[in-house]
Amino acid sequence: MNIRKWSAVLGVLFLCCLAGCSALNRYQRDGELGLSGLKEKVNVLRDEKGMAYLYAQNMDDVLFAQGFVSAQDRLFQMELTRLFASGRLSEMAGEETKGLDIRMRTIGFFRNAQRHAPLLDEPTRRNLQRYVDGINACIRENPESIPLEFKLSGIVAQPWRIEDALTIMYYMSWGSSANLGTEIIAQMLVEKLGLEKAREIFPLNINPDNKDRGRQANTGSDQEVTGINLGPDQALLSFLETDSLRIGSNNWVVGPKTSPGGKPVLANDPHLDARILPGPWYPVGLITPEMRFVGAGIPGTPSLVVGRNSHIAVGITNSYGDTQDLYIETLDPKDPGRYLEGALSVPFQWIEETLKIKDKKAPEGFRLETIRIRTTKRGPVVSGILPGLKGHKVITLRWAPFETMGPALGLDKVQEARSVMEVREALKGVNWIGLNFVFADIKGNIGWQTSGKLPIRSQKDGTVPFVVKDGQDNWIGWIPYEKMPQSHNPERGWLGTCNHDTVPKDYPFYYSSHLSPSYRYRRLSELLDGPGVKSADDHWQFQRDTLNLMAREITPVMVKALMAHEDTKPLAAILSKWDFQDDKDLAAPTIFQAVYRKFALMVFSEKLGPELTALMLDNWYFWQERLQDMVIKGTLPWPGDLTMDQTKKAQEDLFHKAAKTVIEELTPSLGVNPENWLWGKVHQLELVSPIRRKGFGKGLLGGGSNPMGGSGETLYRGIYGFNQPFGVTISASMRMVADLADEDKIVAVLPGGITARVFDPHTTDQIKPFMEGEKLYWWFSDKAIRDHARQTLILSPR
Repeated sequence: MNIRKWSAVLGVLFLCCLAGCSALNRYQRDGELGLSGLKEKVNVLRDEKGMAYLYAQNMDDVLFAQGFVSAQDRLFQMELTRLFASGRLSEMAGEETKGLDIRMRTIGFFRNAQRHAPLLDEPTRRNLQRYVDGINACIRENPESIPLEFKLSGIVAQPWRIEDALTIMYYMSWGSSANLGTEIIAQMLVEKLGLEKAREIFPLNINPDNKDRGRQANTGSDQEVTGINLGPDQALLSFLETDSLRIGSNNWVVGPKTSPGGKPVLANDPHLDARILPGPWYPVGLITPEMRFVGAGIPGTPSLVVGRNSHIAVGITNSYGDTQDLYIETLDPKDPGRYLEGALSVPFQWIEETLKIKDKKAPEGFRLETIRIRTTKRGPVVSGILPGLKGHKVITLRWAPFETMGPALGLDKVQEARSVMEVREALKGVNWIGLNFVFADIKGNIGWQTSGKLPIRSQKDGTVPFVVKDGQDNWIGWIPYEKMPQSHNPERGWLGTCNHDTVPKDYPFYYSSHLSPSYRYRRLSELLDGPGVKSADDHWQFQRDTLNLMAREITPVMVKALMAHEDTKPLAAILSKWDFQDDKDLAAPTIFQAVYRKFALMVFSEKLGPELTALMLDNWYFWQERLQDMVIKGTLPWPGDLTMDQTKKAQEDLFHKAAKTVIEELTPSLGVNPENWLWGKVHQLELVSPIRRKGFGKGLLGGGSNPMGGSGETLYRGIYGFNQPFGVTISASMRMVADLADEDKIVAVLPGGITARVFDPHTTDQIKPFMEGEKLYWWFSDKAIRDHARQTLILSPR
């Protein structure tokens, strides 16, 4: 038997073994289970989806039970998140992930969680402790429920601490702090083009609610932004890869006047990388005599950030407030162990971290490796020392949440809020993450508030790294909470955010230069400003809206260029009949996305070169609004001595050239007839198991490749990596619509399911509803929960 056939046989045996072991991957969901640590009994009712609703007599017990059931359902997923965020993946994956671990240790989520834990007030510490006590009870007292994935991965379930939950919360926050990539790219553009030419393609951020066309990033007139040369620094560029929990999203809330039930309706669909089953969000119901909250959070933390209680509903998006800065430091030429702040020489501080790396050749199966991290008063060094650079520059990273640690985390107060004003007050304590919260109460009030603390910068911008010239701190204060972007009961009757520029025209502070293009928000405005009453079902459909406003504006220009040439007329004919819906059974979205992508490459690559072009274009928010503005005006960058007519002709030629390249590239795989180039053939969401992400058996353990509509520009989000078209990487990781007039249920669906266990049906049973738009529910009232309960487990004090 040859090696290939033998490998196939082994693969089949492996899967058969897994199938046989799947019976061992079950856990108790019925009957009674004694646990030490509980004060009184807790009833765990699970519905048809496997979702748990916890009935406890006090907050201590409900949080304990939340930790317990989270571990029952998601312990392996929680462990992977903990290992990743703590810089410990090499304990499982070995040398392959050492570089990633070094980056995460350098940022220091766990290190700073250790600093934060002693600062917490007693109620916050108690809440976190009760949650991790529940996790540990599952590990310690219910060992038969430990997921099979631990054995298959060769790791042991370890106890949890408060610091672990805080680490994951900081990791979540990092996903909302996206300006690092913008700073790196902006600086590299300055190095390549000079400041003035680079500014021509810096991000254009548009708030559609403002009357002007948009704000352009301003680097500050006194900044020394040339002569730094970030380009070759792979140590620094590698930090662009640590964004697996990058948060996007849509959320909106409408007031009672357009709701059939006479109370607000809130919709939310957080956008994350949800390709690894069962998806990042874990929904649960927490019920005590004083409180009822049904919603979802990230497993490993007790915080439910999306959902409702009996009085309010809440949803989130990323606000993209700029909490990150890079600093250009200068080594002391007399002593490389020191750095200069003007004439002052200051010693670096050193932190030692020990990596535990899986190694079959080592005596214990692991080897230890010590790394040393240099820090300044601003933060850790994130670059290598680049040989030959003038002045021996190094780059450090500063992040606001590490400087705004407080005694409370705030989200527990949101869960307990009874009005819009109480939500707003609670969000004062949410200093550790920058989000757009929209919320409503049963009295008909609606609100929007951004969270987190943002620095006030002396240079009034954070688009490029800051050059350290003296000992003065460029962070000269914090934007007051009362001045953070917000709104309350607006006249238009609704509020919504789509990661776009939300600050008013006269806003006195720099907020961010990394913000989503305005397409999704403008489409949301078209839908919500339309006449008539809009039911929860209507909002559910809005979340799946595929109208592409960017395509609606650019396609006529593209069609004109392609129609002028016989070889591209067939593409133009398809585009000319398109209604700009990015539907999976249409060819036009494929043609538009493919041609526009090639066009963007051609626009920038001649001046920037292929590597910098690819890096910039992979950061969609950096260039999309800017390039569209140029295309519509016919003013491509750096026209030289060309007249306006010549520039427009050059643009048409680039569209034609791009289309010809697309025909050459797509014909072999999709056929000669472009009518058959259906979007769903290339734009697919592939859902995989964390223990079999590729290779034989991936399809059996995962959720397969699912043709998908939408794009990065539509409310029905389906982002692909610019340099790896067209497979979906970021999509809705959950959809939720909460009608406060409906006391029984919340409409909600996940891309995978409730559990995270091989062969458990509740790991994949929501894929079909998620892809097809079917409504599922989180039950809210006691009656609805009882009516839909399929299993009841009583957790008793031992």
